[in-house]
Amino acid sequence: MSTFDPLREQLSQAAREFGGDVVSDVLSGLVDDVDRALREELEIFPVCHHSPASALAMVRRLREKQPKVIYLELCEDLQPLLTELRNCRLPVAVQAFATDIDGFPPSWAPLSVVAPITEASAEYQAISYALETPGVELVLVDRSTDHVFQWAPNEEPGKKEHAEETGLHGDAVGVELGDLRPRFAELEEHLLHHGKVRHWSEWWDQYVEQPLSGADYDTYRQVMVLIGSLFRRLDRDGGRRTVDEDRERYMWTRMREHLATSGADPADCLYVCGAFHAASHVEQFGLKSTATFEITPRTSTKWVYGLIPSSHSAIEAQFGLASGSVSIAAATWDKALTRGKLTPFQLAGQKGARKRVAKLPAPVPQGEVADQLTGFLSKPPALDELDEAELLGWSVEIVRLARRNGYLASTADAIAVFETSILLAGMRNRARPTPYDFQDAAVTCIEKDVVPGRRDVRRLCEIMLGGDRVGEVGYDALPPLARDVYDRLAPLKLDLEKRTIQRALLDLNANPELMPCSDLLWMLRYLLPSDAVRPIMGERGLGERSIQESWDLAFGKHQRSIIELGYEGVTIEQVMEQRLRRSVWDPKATAAVALAAVEDAVLFLGSRRFADELGQRAVELLATERSVDDAPEVLRRIRRLMSYYRAHEPELPAWCEEFATSGYAHYCTLLPTAFVSDDTGARQVAAMLGFLFSMESLALSLGCDRAQLELAVQQSHPEAPDKVALLWAARTQLGLLPLAELRARCDELLANPLVVPSFPLYILGFVQAMEPVPTLSGFVVEVISKAFGQLPDRVLLPWLPKLITTLRGQAGELMPVLVREAGRTFPGTLAAVDGWVPPWTARPAAVSVASGPVASGPVAELLLGHPVACDAVAGLLGCEGSWQAPAPGRGEVAALLAGHPEPALALAGLLA
Repeated sequence: MSTFDPLREQLSQAAREFGGDVVSDVLSGLVDDVDRALREELEIFPVCHHSPASALAMVRRLREKQPKVIYLELCEDLQPLLTELRNCRLPVAVQAFATDIDGFPPSWAPLSVVAPITEASAEYQAISYALETPGVELVLVDRSTDHVFQWAPNEEPGKKEHAEETGLHGDAVGVELGDLRPRFAELEEHLLHHGKVRHWSEWWDQYVEQPLSGADYDTYRQVMVLIGSLFRRLDRDGGRRTVDEDRERYMWTRMREHLATSGADPADCLYVCGAFHAASHVEQFGLKSTATFEITPRTSTKWVYGLIPSSHSAIEAQFGLASGSVSIAAATWDKALTRGKLTPFQLAGQKGARKRVAKLPAPVPQGEVADQLTGFLSKPPALDELDEAELLGWSVEIVRLARRNGYLASTADAIAVFETSILLAGMRNRARPTPYDFQDAAVTCIEKDVVPGRRDVRRLCEIMLGGDRVGEVGYDALPPLARDVYDRLAPLKLDLEKRTIQRALLDLNANPELMPCSDLLWMLRYLLPSDAVRPIMGERGLGERSIQESWDLAFGKHQRSIIELGYEGVTIEQVMEQRLRRSVWDPKATAAVALAAVEDAVLFLGSRRFADELGQRAVELLATERSVDDAPEVLRRIRRLMSYYRAHEPELPAWCEEFATSGYAHYCTLLPTAFVSDDTGARQVAAMLGFLFSMESLALSLGCDRAQLELAVQQSHPEAPDKVALLWAARTQLGLLPLAELRARCDELLANPLVVPSFPLYILGFVQAMEPVPTLSGFVVEVISKAFGQLPDRVLLPWLPKLITTLRGQAGELMPVLVREAGRTFPGTLAAVDGWVPPWTARPAAVSVASGPVASGPVAELLLGHPVACDAVAGLLGCEGSWQAPAPGRGEVAALLAGHPEPALALAGLLA
């Protein structure tokens, strides 16, 4: 006769009376699952992750049983990391990370798996006991991180949006250790409605955590298996059920293998798993099972492992828990330890934890398993009495916090919160208000209708009850790259482990030894999130370096990002090189991306060899592109790079010359198509022409043929007005269209009423043409001035908004050039405007004035004697006239020399 036969019969009878045979089968099945789990030779310890009740039961059971082997439900390849928990401040997460994947779809990269660990969890207590107790072996038996993704559905795992607080975990796939959340909405809705609670975390705290916190081990174990069995039998998620069952087969296979090789006695072992898995139905369940399970080999993906900081809010967001529930669980754990006078297990040297020494008493042998479920289910749990001192302290503290955050709270509000908490607890059938009752009361009494402060009252309650604890990975547990970053920034004399923002001031002239710190900060600025390393003063460009810099550093807040850089390489420079190389060899990389990588390589790495390698890749990408969408970016970057190399190198790199010749031929080939394509805008065409004209001299010197460009322009026949204007500008630059003819064409357009509405597009084309043909800037000012001067107001006023929006949206970067040219053309003062004549207007012909008689003398005689030279000069200047006879000499020069002979005599003496 089984221990649970009376309970089974009692539940079956009640089910037949109220629910029929289906409910009877479910209830009797629950008892069968409990009986099966308790009769198993290997003791199964069911847990719920981050549950204080599970942690308390684990502490008590480890003291009583003192097992020699602990099998833990956690990815087996994470075991080497557990010893590094000594160097961390909890909560932290054990992470497996992979960027170089092999065997999975490339779109899944990077792959990441995290398992968060808090002090108030049964798993941490088991880990601490195993690592701190001599002769105890800890064995992780769950599937490897590689199998997590092997068994994942075909869609991309972990790629979902999270709230802001999930940043510590990012897109990592969470390993759920003992998750007991109902897997379908109907059961959860039923439990929340009848339990008079708002969310699942509150229901669990009221009906599971509180009753089991002080329960004996047998009661705890039987209730947890019963709950796991209930959720398992009501689960309808077939895909997830398949993965869970494969995990159970995996774990039982690993445990039997270990027992067979180690020779351990199952009576000295403890199997810690989620309550859902404790009620497993797989054929591999139990040590006596002979069913086998084939474990597939891992893929060739290269996994790296480490610890990253976690937080209560990150755990809540990633695993779907209510906000503040993990903080409340931590507060409940501390209070239960004090009340039960228990000393938890902890790793030696644990940062941020009180020093506790857990002395183990003599082991207590396990007696016969008695039926504790009947008594637990047949009577309501004992309710805690009202702790007025605790509740009063909460009420006073929340009013203090509310006043600090801008709320007009007073002593009356503290009394109201106190009384309302008791009232809400009574309405929910409990004598002692829980933190959730207190939260609701505080929101009702303090928050009113508006939130004047930065934080709402519910968040203030979470802070007061424990806050969002954020973990920290110690220096010794960091990967080599992260330690190298901290070491290289040591001259700044800042505590980079703090979570506050710190200001770093670098005077590079007075302290040149800080230059390596500046170089490192600029690389971190490129690799880390924008708010982790933020420059306040100073910049870095090609050929430019700041003499003073100011930085805001938030390394403590973004420690996870620095740690994950360590998974990619040993030094920052190596990671930087890998990132740049990966970006240019990406299947979607373009020539603009490659040129940006070249610029970054020059700025941050200073490696000519690596920059030349990336530049050669840019040449290859440009030659294979069939689109000119990135032409403006390509033109801007190649101009900047060539200017830098001409100023700092004796000659251009070979790839720059090849880029110029390849780009010249490439854009000449695509130019006719780009002119007529509707998918290519005027800005892209202008950038192509800018590349062709600015690189023309270099390309021709390297063997290109100018006839190719002329032929491409001749073959272009655009219809869009802005592209027509660009074509005219290009023909003018090539000498195929004189400026006078271009001016005449524009005058004809302005005189045509059918064309005037679209004339802003012609102006846009001419403005864009200032990029490839800068000499047209004066002509563009002329065209716009003529339009404003000739068009009547009834045409100009509807036309003006379109012109402004078109220029602002598509040629904003060229407007300063146009304004400067207009400033040079128009008069600078208001008084000069009235008499100002535009330089492009026709001037009146010069009226020749008959001159008087030409003076005689040696010069006149010389010119008259040899008129050919004067006639040739006059012909070049376009002057017309006739030769006149000289007048009789007047003798003024002779009289002057006769009256003052001294200068002439002195000059004669010098010449002699």
